Amino acid sequence: MEQSHASALQFKHAGLERRIAEEQSRPMPDVAMIQTLKKRKLRIKEELEHR
Repeated sequence: MEQSHASALQFKHAGLERRIAEEQSRPMPDVAMIQTLKKRKLRIKEELEHR
């Protein structure tokens, strides 16, 4: 159970990373969206580190 939760978090982290990269590559990136995605990514990273 523990491993599957960590795997799910890693999958979400990678997905957020992709979404951030996609948004940053747009001609007019939404800065607020990027900040929100980065905060979510950081929370996931912190949760992974505390396991």
